[in-house]
Amino acid sequence: MKAFCKCWVAVCWFGACGLHAAETWPAWVSWVMDGDTVLMVRSGQTEPVTLRIDGIDAPEICQPGGKASRDAMTRLTLRKSVLVTDLGLDHYGRQVGRLSVDGVDVGGDMVRSGMAWAYRFKTGRGPYAALQRVAQKEKKGVFSASEAAMSPPVFRRFHGACQGIDGQ
Repeated sequence: MKAFCKCWVAVCWFGACGLHAAETWPAWVSWVMDGDTVLMVRSGQTEPVTLRIDGIDAPEICQPGGKASRDAMTRLTLRKSVLVTDLGLDHYGRQVGRLSVDGVDVGGDMVRSGMAWAYRFKTGRGPYAALQRVAQKEKKGVFSASEAAMSPPVFRRFHGACQGIDGQ
């Protein structure tokens, strides 16, 4: 009976219940919007795709550390070939995925260097929580300031979005 249940769960996860395994595809990053969003062109396509990096939340561009975060993402990805693990759309309708450059997980690198927070999912702390704790302990990036860094959701709650603002 246990074997049947495990098998049914696998079938349900990968097809019968409407969920699909993540698709992986190559692309080229043409623009960096901020520390967690890039514009890219999928190999063989001509239309750009905006991708929100899964598992991270970078500072708003007008928030302290926002420009530094965008610059870090630029150094990691701009004009480079990347491999995208497409995870579909998030609850805001945005394309979400994991990104790697030469085998390096971009989201993990952004959190490890203190240029982004580990995104806290409603069901847990997200895939990069341990990397964030290390960055905080080592006072890297946004965690280097003497005062406590304000996470992007808290910043947005107090200040709103940075629409049209390019300050730090």
